[in-house]
Amino acid sequence: MERVLEPEVMDTWEEAAEYDAMDFLEVNTAFVERTIALGPASGLVLDAGTGTARIPILLCQRRPEWTITATDLSKNMLLIGEKNVEQAGLQSQIRLEYVDAKHLPYPDEQFDMVVSNSLIHHLPDPLPCLKALKRVLKPGGAIFLRDLLRPENATTVDDLVNSIGTEYNAHQRQLFRDSLCAAFRLDEIQALLEQAGLGDVRVYQSSDRHWTAEQNWKIQL
Repeated sequence: MERVLEPEVMDTWEEAAEYDAMDFLEVNTAFVERTIALGPASGLVLDAGTGTARIPILLCQRRPEWTITATDLSKNMLLIGEKNVEQAGLQSQIRLEYVDAKHLPYPDEQFDMVVSNSLIHHLPDPLPCLKALKRVLKPGGAIFLRDLLRPENATTVDDLVNSIGTEYNAHQRQLFRDSLCAAFRLDEIQALLEQAGLGDVRVYQSSDRHWTAEQNWKIQL
């Protein structure tokens, strides 16, 4: 099945609110558990494409020694994210910034870890983003990227959409369908990582609908 692009930025208030209302707690918790397993005991973490900041909140609740810079290109996502961060009382640990992940305004080798959840499929060409993430990561720093995996055919897309449950409304189900169709295959991601200079990062299929790319924290203190 060929890739079908979706909008790079979900920037209307309605889209941001709809996204924030979707129940991602299970997948977000799994993402957080793996991030903690890969990352340092303390340090500076970049979350690229943070959306409404649900993942940084979960991370900082588990890792008070971490400081997270969380970026997004949707102003409305960040507005909702600010409310979520304030409600959690984590303003001192989480800094939300309106930043394009393809053009990160940070110094080279600044972050101990870079993470991103469900950003890559939004990008027509993820290579500039992957190169930017590599540039701002310290040598030996940790990486954890996860996103949807594009199915082989339309039947599998239908099956995955039907599997998410009746608690999702028609618009939310369409968002999921569009994201699946805009996602990458595993071989495509492997090729992109190699082009970005991240060929040593481990890439694998981590569920029936996700790929993962990861690297343990290796910095010697």
